[in-house]
Amino acid sequence: MTEENLSNSVAMAVLNAIQHPVVMVDSDGHIVFANWEAEAFFGASASHLRRYRISTFIPFGSPLLALIEQVRERRAPVNEYRVDLSSPRLGQEKLVDLYVAPVLSQPGSVVVVLQERSMADKIDRQLTHRTAARSVTGLASMLAHEIKNPLSGIRGAAQLLETSVPDEDRPLTRLICDETDRIVSLVDRMEVFSDERPVDRIALNIHSVLDHVKAIAKAGFARHIKITENYDPSLPSVYANRDQLVQVFLNLIKNAAEAVGDRPDGEIQLTTAYRPGIRLSVAGTREKISLPLEFCVHDNGPGVPSDLLPHLFDPFITTKTNGSGLGLALVAKIIDGHGGIVECESQANRTTFRVLMPVSKDIALDDSFPAKSTGSTR
Repeated sequence: MTEENLSNSVAMAVLNAIQHPVVMVDSDGHIVFANWEAEAFFGASASHLRRYRISTFIPFGSPLLALIEQVRERRAPVNEYRVDLSSPRLGQEKLVDLYVAPVLSQPGSVVVVLQERSMADKIDRQLTHRTAARSVTGLASMLAHEIKNPLSGIRGAAQLLETSVPDEDRPLTRLICDETDRIVSLVDRMEVFSDERPVDRIALNIHSVLDHVKAIAKAGFARHIKITENYDPSLPSVYANRDQLVQVFLNLIKNAAEAVGDRPDGEIQLTTAYRPGIRLSVAGTREKISLPLEFCVHDNGPGVPSDLLPHLFDPFITTKTNGSGLGLALVAKIIDGHGGIVECESQANRTTFRVLMPVSKDIALDDSFPAKSTGSTR
């Protein structure tokens, strides 16, 4: 292999290793290079992309075309943030940050790097969920210490009154007892948020956890709902606490079942996949870890209202008539305690709760493992 061929081979390897779509456009607007991520982003192979101008693949009048012209004229790189490339071809909510730079050795040619906002926003969501979890933790501690003791006194006084009041007034004393019991029950549910003890974690097969949760769901609240799986059989172990993961996915599947309701075509789908390239900080440390394990719960319910979506993991936020709004807040706290993140994407007839987590410490955190995921449907 000549030195030039070796250099080209190394350059290709570097570009394909970048976890963002990268394309090179010549002076006529034709795509002359696309890395692997660009193939995935545009939904076409590099050889197919090279047959067309970039304008073929992006919405008409897109700001990207104006940026390319601007870079050609100024011969200087330009950044543009939150550019909407949504289209029937690329899909909905394709919001990206753009970096466009000239290729000085080839006049008129430019390189375009796209960073999908969904990945950048994961960091913002992670911080938001941690803040929500901390706020619930503080509130739970306060309630446990400042409310439960007075409630015990109120209930005791109501029981004493019940023995001396006329029969027609006893329903009122029973009402006091019932309502104090309800508040104590709510406080007990919240006390789990104030538990800051270290979590015992081991290497787990997530599919055994999901199968266990599915069996519980099918035996109870989801007995009439179709639940399907699309698992990646090559997935490495997750480093987690089994009981807490069961609690997380029971909450998510129960939410999905309630969203689907009694519709005859209601369906819940569980999926797992390996998604390299996402690195976030572990809660309470400066360490950066990879979160390549993706576990999703999909449902075809009516979707989450758009105004509720940004606050879905905040405490006491719920659309259920008798809901407490603590289930998803608890999910966020547990996943945050494992150094992962949880997010929700929703539109009509398609809601996805996505959990991203680290692999077991027994496995090297190498973003290239596995090289290719081979999904299987059961």
